[in-house]
Amino acid sequence: MAEHFVQPPAWWWYILGYFFVAGLSGGSYTLATMLRFWGGERDQAIARIGFLVAFPLAVVCGILLTVDLGQPLRFWHMMINTTPGNYGLSFKYWSPISLGTWVLLTYSALSFLSFLEALGALGSLSGAFGRLLNVIGSVLALFIASYTGVVLSVSNQPVWSDTWTLGGLFLASALSGSAALLAWFAHSRPEAASTQRRLLRADGIFALLELLLIVVFFATLAAAGTLSHELAGPWIVIWILVFASLVPPLMDLRHDWRVNPSFSARGRTFTASTAFIVLAGVFLMRLAIIFSAQS
Repeated sequence: MAEHFVQPPAWWWYILGYFFVAGLSGGSYTLATMLRFWGGERDQAIARIGFLVAFPLAVVCGILLTVDLGQPLRFWHMMINTTPGNYGLSFKYWSPISLGTWVLLTYSALSFLSFLEALGALGSLSGAFGRLLNVIGSVLALFIASYTGVVLSVSNQPVWSDTWTLGGLFLASALSGSAALLAWFAHSRPEAASTQRRLLRADGIFALLELLLIVVFFATLAAAGTLSHELAGPWIVIWILVFASLVPPLMDLRHDWRVNPSFSARGRTFTASTAFIVLAGVFLMRLAIIFSAQS
């Protein structure tokens, strides 16, 4: 049985919004890079949309974190050391908060360059420099998408510190939601039907990974004696909705594995409500984990 000696951090809606938006930004950038590297010519339109989505969401991340500080105008103190006699950049690699701040800043800068390229303001970055930018940006994007879960795990808060799965769980969820979001953008473009099929297949794989990690998450909480805390009161209802949100991508993946010849037709049945269901599950999973541990 785990023992905890800590007060809840009192994280509320700003942090929940950050966790949700950070996952979609990182996931969209990563999937856009994958479409750019391994996709065909018809996939490039949705890759550009992925880059167009990633940067504004990264900006929202910065705004939410800044507002949550309580004194937003002093946010720069997280990056600049103002201690007399020790001025300079404040980078503490051993501090999850400091490390996350600098990674978010660097990722935002790289995603901004990709954003400008997608707008056509920088020309093409398809050469070696562009590929290097996308690779580094994707590594940082994956960090951003999973980092939120890792920060919870390294705390001493009940539930959060009782499992090692949160980083992977948040990453799988973020990639699933991002795939659904980009598939929704592809839905309105007949020329992107093949891209949509790729994204729906990826969404199913990510949803399956998310389901497996949720099972392990519950198992580790049960071993620590805090599973009842996670499922107490209204949270069990939230988790039921999370499981329900995994059904559409998992059913689609099941049909795909059976080599159903009507896969392209099923791709055309994808609607905004399908994307909404998946994205709602991404949001609700974070809501349940963040708030149940503090209740």
